[in-house]
Amino acid sequence: MPIAENFPEGLKPIGKIMNADGEHFHFVWGPGKKTNKDGSTAEAFADTEVVAAYAARNEEQVPLGVSGTMVAVDWDSCVADGACIEACPVQVFQWYRTEKDIPATKAFNETFAGTGSSVKDDRKDLTDKADPIREHDCIWCMACVSVCPPQAIKVDQSNVEAHEKAAKTFVQA
Repeated sequence: MPIAENFPEGLKPIGKIMNADGEHFHFVWGPGKKTNKDGSTAEAFADTEVVAAYAARNEEQVPLGVSGTMVAVDWDSCVADGACIEACPVQVFQWYRTEKDIPATKAFNETFAGTGSSVKDDRKDLTDKADPIREHDCIWCMACVSVCPPQAIKVDQSNVEAHEKAAKTFVQA
């Protein structure tokens, strides 16, 4: 199911992923979900290969939420296909586990240097997620949106206001 048209409405920041440059970061929005609004199972929970990858790591698969704001990836829908990573001309995304091989829940409130892989086939396994670590570099081409099989990505410049309000940096024009 596509990421909500009105994202991030109804969600709140549940974590922050910092860029090691000390300036850039993006929020993780939640709560996450095991089921979509229509009652169907969220894609990452319905995909048997993703479920098996969590089991192989002895990790509990839990709802994660949405990573990023202007470039938002619904980690509960992401099946680690990598099409977004391959399509992005400015390497906004990285496989987060290729930089820090930790459970996604531990990635919230971590700092990443952006040195993880931006190569489609370099993911650790299907528990890995495409993270918009360089969200600030997005050129709004929408290539990632158009190729994501579960439609887990939303790119929307107007979400900068939601980001700034959550960061408490919003100034009314």
